[in-house]
Amino acid sequence: MHYLTKWLNKMVKLVGLLMITFFAKAQAPVITHLTLDEANSLARNNYPMLKQKDLIKQTSDINIANLNKGYFPQFMLSGQATYQSDVTQVNLPIPGIKIPTISKDQYKVLGDVSQVIYDGGLISQQHESQVLNSVVEQQKVEVQLYQLKQQVNQLFLGILYLNGQIKQVSLIEDDINVGMKNVQAQVQNGVSFRSNLDVLKAQYLQTQQRTIELNASKKGMLETLSLFINMPLSDQVVFEMPELPHDIADTIISRPEITLYNYQTKLFDQQSKLIAARNRPKASLFLQGGYGRPALNFLDNQFQFFYIGGLRFNWSLSGLYTRKKENDLIAINKRTVDIEKETFLLNTQTQLQQQQSQIDKMKLLIASDEDIIKLRNGVKAAAQAQLQNGVITVNDYLKEVNDEDQARQALITHQLQLLQAEINFKNISGK
Repeated sequence: MHYLTKWLNKMVKLVGLLMITFFAKAQAPVITHLTLDEANSLARNNYPMLKQKDLIKQTSDINIANLNKGYFPQFMLSGQATYQSDVTQVNLPIPGIKIPTISKDQYKVLGDVSQVIYDGGLISQQHESQVLNSVVEQQKVEVQLYQLKQQVNQLFLGILYLNGQIKQVSLIEDDINVGMKNVQAQVQNGVSFRSNLDVLKAQYLQTQQRTIELNASKKGMLETLSLFINMPLSDQVVFEMPELPHDIADTIISRPEITLYNYQTKLFDQQSKLIAARNRPKASLFLQGGYGRPALNFLDNQFQFFYIGGLRFNWSLSGLYTRKKENDLIAINKRTVDIEKETFLLNTQTQLQQQQSQIDKMKLLIASDEDIIKLRNGVKAAAQAQLQNGVITVNDYLKEVNDEDQARQALITHQLQLLQAEINFKNISGK
């Protein structure tokens, strides 16, 4: 009976877990339409690297909180027990007065409280350095997240391209079906050979194979994009054509790398201020209390409490030896960042020029493709009529169908290449 009860409990838990999983899946959002901006937003929010920004922020907050505690009173406890080989003795024969001798074993416990009143701006500069360092690290994450857009864009445009190809194959199947109906009637009337119909059927099967290959490629891209956005994508999802702004040719660069270079320069400037603050004098109030033998009166060999308070001033001059070299290193690092920024801008401008040339070329090719398609469509329509009247062979008809197919495929390819070049231009410039 005991084993039966345990088994029933396990089954109840298992059923409950299955129900929770079922309802979780049932309530999961279903995507029916997807834009490029939505895909990029979902991929960014799901990318593990984004969580690093929160960790950087938390680390910065903790470090800043610790730095601010430098303004609080500082406490220190210390103690010592010593034994020395000799002590000061006063051997003066003064009648009626006996000067005590200090013990060779001595003990002391001290408590020290200090309150900074001037630190040369050190804590303030450390605070500012920590803030800028956090900003730099978070911007580095932004640079990596920006690179994610390129992968998502390629997948999204790849799916759009395959959708166009699948649609084109469907048009080819319609044309072949028209030819098959015409030849079927001719075979039944005895004016055409059965082999001509078989040629069209074979071409139709080959066209279906193209559809299978295209759907398989699309399925792989959908699964990959689904991993990036962490949401299921079915074959029925409508991928909307991106709408780009009219000022696509604007060459103002606003990439996250530029912001990173600017933040790094600010951080180096802040490090110079930190060096200056570290080499300024410091002042604080202090109160020291203790218990020991001897106390402040070295002529009293009894355990006693004692205290002392006042103003403490210190100025470490050793940092002045290295201050100039440290500033020289900062200047070199700033120059290195400037060179990296100049190189990045030059490379980016070159890439933008290449994409602009690609855009101009694709626009000319698309205009030519549209003219070719009009001509090919007219030739194909004439071939359909000629096939129906038995004037041309099946192979002649298929040639015209395939020629129009090639023209339409070229248009689809050039349209997607134009769209990709425009999106690349936008991403490269940081829009």
